[in-house]
Amino acid sequence: MTIQEPLPAVDPETLPAPVPLTGCPYKADPYPLYERMRETGPVHRVLFPSGVQAWLVTGYDAAHTALNDERLGKNHDRGNDRWRARASIMPEPQHSQLQVHLLHQDPPKHTRMRRFVTDAFTPRRIEQLRPRFQELADALVDALPESGPADLVTGFAAHFPFQVLAEVIGLPPETAARFDRDWGKVVQPVGPTDPGRPLYEARLHGLQSYIAEVVTHKREHQEDDLLSRLVAARDRHELSQEELDSMIFQLLVAGQEPVTNQITTALIALFRNPDQLARLRDNPELLPRAVEELLRYDSAFELTTWRFFDQDSDLHGTEVPAGDSVIVSLCAANRDPRRFPEPDTLDFDRSPNSHLAFGHGIHFCPGAALARAELQIALGTLLARLPGLQLAVREADIEWIPAVLGRGTNHLPVGYDRRR
Repeated sequence: MTIQEPLPAVDPETLPAPVPLTGCPYKADPYPLYERMRETGPVHRVLFPSGVQAWLVTGYDAAHTALNDERLGKNHDRGNDRWRARASIMPEPQHSQLQVHLLHQDPPKHTRMRRFVTDAFTPRRIEQLRPRFQELADALVDALPESGPADLVTGFAAHFPFQVLAEVIGLPPETAARFDRDWGKVVQPVGPTDPGRPLYEARLHGLQSYIAEVVTHKREHQEDDLLSRLVAARDRHELSQEELDSMIFQLLVAGQEPVTNQITTALIALFRNPDQLARLRDNPELLPRAVEELLRYDSAFELTTWRFFDQDSDLHGTEVPAGDSVIVSLCAANRDPRRFPEPDTLDFDRSPNSHLAFGHGIHFCPGAALARAELQIALGTLLARLPGLQLAVREADIEWIPAVLGRGTNHLPVGYDRRR
């Protein structure tokens, strides 16, 4: 690791004006803005709807380097007062109790905590569970109307990833049935003065109570599953109570909502490219390659979570103040023409396809193998069993979720000839 010489202190008043990452046009299609950013440099000062100003990394090489940069830490304690004043992170005591999961930890704590979850998501185990995942997908399609229209979010995408997750981590069916998907919205920033703050806090309390029930149930009904192993690790004092609750929080929220969103972004990409949709429907053996290209083309994880320097530092020629948030645009990196020829073209034959949809480095998504299997099964099942599948509204009428870091839709009305 290279030791960096201290840089002169950065005066916030002299920094460039931030680029706003707001508005419906941006959420519907951020790629023209990312293209303009890449052309002018790899690092840009940006403004989020919450008022947080951050440094956005664009371009594949810059993103890849930043994701592996040991100087950039994830722990929120590194954030400076300017970031903390507007970050709209969870209030206390929930922040201390639910936000000490893997996404907000650095080695060696991150290394210690991550080893508890990796065995549950190995490619070998996921392959063994594929038949069960297929049963879940088919049951959801069986419940759709005999013919369109239907909403593929409320009828399929909002349920399939959570049902799969419950199987993988050992969430009992009766407990899984009581999970409120709206609880997942607690990761969408809501400022202290926002009119939606009371609803936000109600969801937060509801999710925290649910996690406490899961822990109590697993303590009383120990089985050979991930949740039971996490509770047992807490009882052996290998995890703190806050670490246990935070890891369950991360599993329940980050383990299913991004896959829900990725199903929607993949379907919209196919609707925009009907020739590729037809090719995939007629050649299901293309699914593994197609899923990789759909992940590159429009990732549900648009931006990474915060990273921070602990001292004023140079980032690809830009001086970034200590404690300012640094965020990597995975979507901008995945459309970089210097890495991917004709990046705006959906090409199932693209090779190599070393996209960054699951991140890179020590924070590479531990559930990547599971997400890939879910997407392959979801898309394969929908295309095979819903002939004539097409968008039932104008593309301009699609409402993209207002999430800061993610992409997806809360509704996806479709038509189809009949349900096979």
